[in-house]
Amino acid sequence: MEPDTEESSSLTAALLSSVLSLNVPSVFDSQVLEVYQLQMARIRQRRVREMMERDRRRRHYLRRRRAFLLSSMAAVFSLITSTSRHVWVRNRSPGQNFWSEAKSFDNDQWKAQFRVNRTTFDYLLELIGPSIVRRKTNYRKPIEPRRRLAVTLWWFARSGEYRSIANMFGVGIATVCTMVRQVTSAIVDLLYQRFVSLPSGPRLEITIQAFKDRSYPQCAGAIGATHIPIAPPRDNPDDYINSNGWHSVILQAVVDHNSCFTDVYAGWPGSTSSVTVLSSSDLYLKAEDRPDGYLFPRDKSIMSDGVEVPVHLIGDTSFPLKPWLIKAYSQEHQLSSEQQHFTYTLNSARSVVDTAFMRLKGRWRCLLKKNDIDVSMMPRVVAACCILHNICEIQKDCFLPEWNIEMTSPGNFVQPDTAQYDGDAYCSAEVIRDTITHNLLSILQY
Repeated sequence: MEPDTEESSSLTAALLSSVLSLNVPSVFDSQVLEVYQLQMARIRQRRVREMMERDRRRRHYLRRRRAFLLSSMAAVFSLITSTSRHVWVRNRSPGQNFWSEAKSFDNDQWKAQFRVNRTTFDYLLELIGPSIVRRKTNYRKPIEPRRRLAVTLWWFARSGEYRSIANMFGVGIATVCTMVRQVTSAIVDLLYQRFVSLPSGPRLEITIQAFKDRSYPQCAGAIGATHIPIAPPRDNPDDYINSNGWHSVILQAVVDHNSCFTDVYAGWPGSTSSVTVLSSSDLYLKAEDRPDGYLFPRDKSIMSDGVEVPVHLIGDTSFPLKPWLIKAYSQEHQLSSEQQHFTYTLNSARSVVDTAFMRLKGRWRCLLKKNDIDVSMMPRVVAACCILHNICEIQKDCFLPEWNIEMTSPGNFVQPDTAQYDGDAYCSAEVIRDTITHNLLSILQY
């Protein structure tokens, strides 16, 4: 029998004997015993709870002490062990050898590989280098920004498979994909506003004068569109099939007299018309939302035969006729000699668009053939290539003739024919075009 039981029995016996000695009626014996048993039960329950609480606090203390000891040991081991863990790094000697050789290339060899000279490359690295630096960890050293930029430019210039690029530069296949996306986003986010913008102020004056030297007045740029081939997307692939039967996204761009891009809008499926792409662009909204319907400052307009001729863009017949966008006459109708001369002059000035697209695709061949990047990323890739094109033109990083030969080689996608837009109604834009047509020489002498 347990001590508590023996103690309770003795107490019970003493209590009963005291009750009997006092000659208390027996009816109270059972009641006193019941009260006593209840009191003892409560005492035992309280003792059990106290013991359980004591054990719980002890276990909690032991867990905290063990966790503290383990964290202390981990901190000590991290300090005394080396940060280079070879198990995390795969030996990629061929790529390392190529990258080591690339560092010793002369300027011509460097440009042949990366499509920019060393000066332009270093300039790009200075602009975006801080944003593509990655943090050093205990697992491995991060890939330096110079190699990240080189991998991305190589992919832009050749659009090779990730596996081959990974072997050449000594990185993982998934790492190539990640670097291309990260560097592309850095170029667009940091450099677009700086290098792609419509002319204004003194730059607008220079642009107007340059197009006037090409025998076309009041022009601030030429607008055009081209198709960029893509792999068939998973969602709505039929929408991306253009009139020539291959999948593409459309690049709409405005180009200045130096064949530099001043506005870029890309990503619409290849089956979309030029009018639909234009009407959804920020360029269109910017012009149409203005009360006067002009894209450039109205104080730059000139008067001819009582008609205000504003500064405007020029485009081909696939675009609508607007006061801020003048296009050539349709060849389907009989044109007068003045209309023919105007059409020839406008198309000659608008050739800067074709030159810009040719240099863009010739330098960055990722825009010439299908690549395995997701279609949602293509607008940023196209925009990044346009930014790099502008930087090369500004830095006088010349376009090599052999790149043009590569662009026209067999196997490249043939651009779809331009679909003429016939939805123009008689409006003020047609009056402006007729005025320029009949007074071209006098306006040029203004």
